Amino acid sequence: MQSPLFAHSEQQTQERYAVQNPQMLRVTLEGHDDILARKGAMVAYQGLVEFDGEIQTSGQRRARAGTGEGLDLMRCHGQGTVYLANLAQYIHVVEVEQDGLTVDSSYVLALDSSLSHQVVAVDSQYGISGSGKYQLNITGRGKVALMTSGQPLMLQVTPDRYVNADADAIVAWSNGLRVQMQAQTHSSGVWRRRGNTGEGWELSFMGQGYALVQPSELLPPQNAVIGQGLGAQYGMGQQGARGQNQGNVWS
Repeated sequence: MQSPLFAHSEQQTQERYAVQNPQMLRVTLEGHDDILARKGAMVAYQGLVEFDGEIQTSGQRRARAGTGEGLDLMRCHGQGTVYLANLAQYIHVVEVEQDGLTVDSSYVLALDSSLSHQVVAVDSQYGISGSGKYQLNITGRGKVALMTSGQPLMLQVTPDRYVNADADAIVAWSNGLRVQMQAQTHSSGVWRRRGNTGEGWELSFMGQGYALVQPSELLPPQNAVIGQGLGAQYGMGQQGARGQNQGNVWS
């Protein structure tokens, strides 16, 4: 049998995390290094690999109930190769080191089981009641596979060059940055996009680090659920209005 499809055969590599093509990730398991992957993200595997539901801690359950932010994960373990994908999104492998990573949970495909994650709050600039945004803070040493809708842009942030990004387009940023959420300065205008421009909430990044932005303000267009309630229409992140209440770090 002959076909151009054979040009898309498996890419041989010694890397544990290997992007097979822009929209599919291959992870090698060697029996002692489990990974946590997005539930349902497995599209194929080879070898003796098992998939188990990952039990959330009581703190993680409380944070998820209160903020809408969190990870639905399965544990992949054994010896073999696992192929992961989600809605044909573009995949990027990030090495998490001492400085850590803050990310929207909607864009996490997989991560090393040795990494820790907790929900944190980003408050609004003016302390407006009901505003703010929740994210995941990932710490430790290991790798995380992130997803984006389209090819992303990595923006460098320096003390003399801060970056503003749409709250629905931002995917992740380094933990060392100072972050503030901002919109209109008066409460009567905060729930609608700025004038007739279609722009609403944005995040301002200051300090030294990077911010990852995707060329989309929504999840993939294949009938994906974007948010809950009217809040999802106003540029306020993946959880809509329910996920925007101010708060502290959950544990």
